[in-house]
Amino acid sequence: MRLASPPPDVRLVDAFERPYDNAVAAARTCYAAKGIVSPAEVAGAGIDDAEERERVLARRDGIARSIYQAGHHTVFQHAHFQFAIDRVSRHALWAFFHAHPFYNSEQVSQRYVRVRKGSVLVPELSGRARTLYETTIERQQDAYRALTELLFPVAASIFHEIFPARARQPERWRTEIRRKAQEAARYVLPVATWARLYHTISGITLLRYHRLCRQPDVPWEVADVVGKMAQAVRRLDPDFGRLFERPLDAGELPEARTLDRLGGAFDPDRAGRFRAEFDAALGDRVSRLVGWAPEGEALTAQAVRDLLGAPRSALSDDDAIALLADPSRNPLLGEALNLTTLSPLSRAMHHAHYTFRKKLSHTADSQDQRHRMTPGSRPVLLGQLSDEPDVIAPSLIARCEPARRLFDETVAATWDALGALRREGIPVAVAAYLLPNAVAVRFTESGDYSAIRHKHAMRLCWNAQEEIWRASLDEALQIAEVHPRLGRWLLPPCAIRERAATRPWCPEGARYCGVPVWKMPPGEYARRL
Repeated sequence: MRLASPPPDVRLVDAFERPYDNAVAAARTCYAAKGIVSPAEVAGAGIDDAEERERVLARRDGIARSIYQAGHHTVFQHAHFQFAIDRVSRHALWAFFHAHPFYNSEQVSQRYVRVRKGSVLVPELSGRARTLYETTIERQQDAYRALTELLFPVAASIFHEIFPARARQPERWRTEIRRKAQEAARYVLPVATWARLYHTISGITLLRYHRLCRQPDVPWEVADVVGKMAQAVRRLDPDFGRLFERPLDAGELPEARTLDRLGGAFDPDRAGRFRAEFDAALGDRVSRLVGWAPEGEALTAQAVRDLLGAPRSALSDDDAIALLADPSRNPLLGEALNLTTLSPLSRAMHHAHYTFRKKLSHTADSQDQRHRMTPGSRPVLLGQLSDEPDVIAPSLIARCEPARRLFDETVAATWDALGALRREGIPVAVAAYLLPNAVAVRFTESGDYSAIRHKHAMRLCWNAQEEIWRASLDEALQIAEVHPRLGRWLLPPCAIRERAATRPWCPEGARYCGVPVWKMPPGEYARRL
């Protein structure tokens, strides 16, 4: 795909100096009797004799090839590369760069940073197709600005009901209120909207990127960005660059082959039947618990006894679970750092496991997937699309009739444009960049109690993105139904800190939501903004 807009900008801003030599040095250290082997040593540093140095380098390269081909890849995980990436679409981040656990990323927030007009990926099109694409983008961006203004007084009214004293200084809180309106307005923006970010990955993750960069939803853009990442690393270390395998073609991927056998990635009839089936099973939930081990609490309690060397007569199931999960008994849970993977006691949280089916908007799931220890099987989005709008609207829009009408009109016009582009012969994967942030994503997600507890400690906060908050509340209440002794401790941060006697109860400072949530049982949570 050629672009009419400026291409993605990818810069390697920080890295291990000698990633290839470092990997071989790590490998040799595993078997070195004399101690730590240095990267300089495996590269023959200080050897003046050319033949001897050539033998050292040949040995180095042989080791690298051998361990790579055998799958002993932890040695390539030591080296990390930090990239600054600009002008990459939100869709590419969701579909590829954030759809796996092994990365760290900090990107510009659409919740808090106003999106500038024109900050969007535009493919190179001609004639009517180009006009359709560009006018749809313009309409979406105009609607985003109009919705922000329409929703501001609604958000202000709710904000000042929660904080009546702040109504006396409206200008002081104007930015805070506008962000609430902007957060809902962004649902009409296209997934083609650019992001900028720092993205840090290990050497083995980059090698995996390169091999699998042509996946169905966004093969052209991802291949371009990954190609630039690989080229930057080749310039840094040509020896490491020799490890890159050729990218697999789309036709070699099992997802693409299966979709072809089913009638193609885009099949409106098949997608409609799938969505009806999924939504019927979901019912009135955002996230429905569909899998858990009935004995999860007993297994968890036994794990606590195992690590303490305590018989059942000395520590009952109830006491063991309270010792583990009640913040007043396990005060490490009230720390700002998530210490559960390092605490011997808290590691017993790993043994209860839960699986959910859930439905979020693209923009909400883009945040939900950042919880990498609760991985989801995100879809090939093209396979869930049909000719009819399929979106999720934030509740703030539902409270304002003019905003709701504008939202519905913009979404309908977007789907009309998608259909018109397909009739112009534009591939669905290209037209799909026009999909709004509001487009629904259906998937399955799993996690152990430790990961879910941490996620809920972040996302049950009243400041969390609304859809994820509702999904997390769904999850916490359902886990409490099947495992009440564990589920009762799935709480927002203020309630955990209050129970752990960690002051202040709310860790958000000036961002305090205005509601003393720590005084409320989860069954009574009712968030307004």
